[in-house]
Amino acid sequence: QVQLVESGGGLVQAGGSLRLSCAASGRTFSRNAMGWFRQAPGKEREFVATVRWDGVNTYYADSVKGRFTISRDNAKNTVYLQMNSLKPEDTAVYYCAASSVYTSSTQTSSFNFWGQGTQVTVSS
Repeated sequence: QVQLVESGGGLVQAGGSLRLSCAASGRTFSRNAMGWFRQAPGKEREFVATVRWDGVNTYYADSVKGRFTISRDNAKNTVYLQMNSLKPEDTAVYYCAASSVYTSSTQTSSFNFWGQGTQVTVSS
């Protein structure tokens, strides 16, 4: 059974930092895209950042570019999201995602494995 387990969410003041981690088990995703999406109350799930299978290419939503950094460790089957200069509008449930088909993608529909989500709350 494939599982993606997120950790690292929490409450932080505006301007602060958090680091999210997502550990995959049940299969390896070392040849597949992985990434992070988020969903705020009353809004649709949106793309935040994804990383190509080899970690060379990374992709970011305009709203987080320059503040967030995605990385992966294929030996640990883990993807990370370093979030700096956090803003109240970053408040959301953050979901880890992995694709069994694509080596690189930014589309929600490309990802067929999802974690349960971790809450990130940024206070003003």
